[in-house]
Amino acid sequence: MRLWIIGLALSLSFPAVAAGQGATTTSPVELAQRAETLRPGQWVWAPAIAPSGPVLVYVDLSRQVATIYRNGVRIGVTTISSGKEGHETPTGVFTILQKDRNHHSSTYDNAPMPYQERLTWDGVALHAGGLPGYPESHGCVHLPMEFARLLFATTHMGGTVVMAGEAGKPVLAHGGEVFAGAADQTALRQGEDFRWTPEASPTGPISIIISRPSQRILVLRNGVEIGRARAVIDSAGDFATHVLTLAADAHGPRRWVFVDVPGHADEQGLPLDASVASRIAMPEVFRRQVEAALEPGASILVTSAPLDSGGSGHRMTLIDAIGAHQ
Repeated sequence: MRLWIIGLALSLSFPAVAAGQGATTTSPVELAQRAETLRPGQWVWAPAIAPSGPVLVYVDLSRQVATIYRNGVRIGVTTISSGKEGHETPTGVFTILQKDRNHHSSTYDNAPMPYQERLTWDGVALHAGGLPGYPESHGCVHLPMEFARLLFATTHMGGTVVMAGEAGKPVLAHGGEVFAGAADQTALRQGEDFRWTPEASPTGPISIIISRPSQRILVLRNGVEIGRARAVIDSAGDFATHVLTLAADAHGPRRWVFVDVPGHADEQGLPLDASVASRIAMPEVFRRQVEAALEPGASILVTSAPLDSGGSGHRMTLIDAIGAHQ
């Protein structure tokens, strides 16, 4: 009887803990103001600011905040709870592999994980969960219940999720410290300038990773590497992380726009300047092949994290979607 009462109490308290306090708005100014003062469990949602277009989720583990962009415009911000010590949430670029409105954990005693959006096959996901104001999960990113529901209805399979930072610590300028996780894949052979194998994953959103120290460009689709190339990347002393998304424009050409990663809030919504793009040189054939494959929703991650740790112990997760389907 006692166990039944405890179980009932937990099941009744879970929605209250996860629901949080939210606000909806149609004003970009109000969204920005509320986003700066969110307390644990709170969120703000303004989908009318950008009613259509590709969606990108940016999770800042250092601030325990997630920001949602649609067509390159910020439409939502929420507090989160990420992985606790020993179960840290991995960082890098991920793709939404599976969506399950009423998911239950197969690892943790059938625990409810409402509005689950799976990012890795070994158990990392976005879903509604506890929000105590600090990292407490086993690696997943907990969201307020109502925000998780709104996000679930907004994202699509194959959508991009970028996770950066380190829980409990400020984001460091050196990308090798910002990203930790899975290893690099097969390197280019000597004399091989690029590799392009789109047949490895024929359709889906593309993510491009540009690594300054490695002087490499990687292209992934649905978590599968479809290309990589040697590059000459003029960083000009820039060690920051930058994230861009390819936005659709009904009144003009597609355009790359910045999202406001930590330390670069002034970049949010700005188009990619042609002079910046010109600082990255790559094989012309490779460039044309990548451009032909791009669709709105594609993302670029520019980082000072090496693709190979070089013995430093720091490596970055490119897209952790490879493995057995469980």
